[in-house]
Amino acid sequence: MSYQLRREEVLDGDRLKSMLEESPARAAQAILIAAREGVLDAQALLGQILLDGNGIAQDQPLATRWFAIAAQGGHLMARNMLGRCHEHGWGCVADASIAARHYRVAAQAGLDWAMYNYANLLATGRGVIEDQAQAFSFYRRAAELGHAKSMNLLGRYLEQGQVCPADAALARDWYRRSAVGGDFRGQFSYAAVLAEEGGVEEAMTWLHKALAGGNLNFLRVASKALMSAVNPQFRELAPAYNRRIDELERQLAPL
Repeated sequence: MSYQLRREEVLDGDRLKSMLEESPARAAQAILIAAREGVLDAQALLGQILLDGNGIAQDQPLATRWFAIAAQGGHLMARNMLGRCHEHGWGCVADASIAARHYRVAAQAGLDWAMYNYANLLATGRGVIEDQAQAFSFYRRAAELGHAKSMNLLGRYLEQGQVCPADAALARDWYRRSAVGGDFRGQFSYAAVLAEEGGVEEAMTWLHKALAGGNLNFLRVASKALMSAVNPQFRELAPAYNRRIDELERQLAPL
């Protein structure tokens, strides 16, 4: 199969995804060529595959440079990813204040992921002065655009009545939308609401979904919550969470 693509073909996101699934190494070659020719989507994707080591040798400093090139050209997701690099120290010195500046630019331009990431910094006071009202505003904007993780956090603000009137019904709806949207934290939050309403079986369904998709940090916290749950069915699910934690820890352990 040939991967010598015309410049306009590389712009097709679905085609790029298909290429990476079929042959990551060959796809990386085509993406690199397009990136050098100035195709913004290819530059952003090159940064991502360099960050992940997908079809190309992992090189976080080079990934950061390509994100910066694409961001300078106006690519919002590349700007967001440049913020991620600076937040986590991927290929550069970690600096939350620099990350915040990149997130803010992309968030103000309308990118939901950047709104979410910027809101996280605002909510925790990392790189910026803590501002719960602004964090709530950005989570809400991202949630209204369909961002599932922001939906869950918006639900939390509404449930707790933090910088907004408490509204349990509205919080429930945002948790539900987050769960349906695939966010494992939203699935856990929605399960908690269902359990309080007596919908134990439906809650169990969402807890299993959260187990399947959850990351290590989430699973550790969730496992403790389940072990201390009043309902015995929830406590009985805790060992499955712990087994998944062990599995993920083994995967992360150095060889």
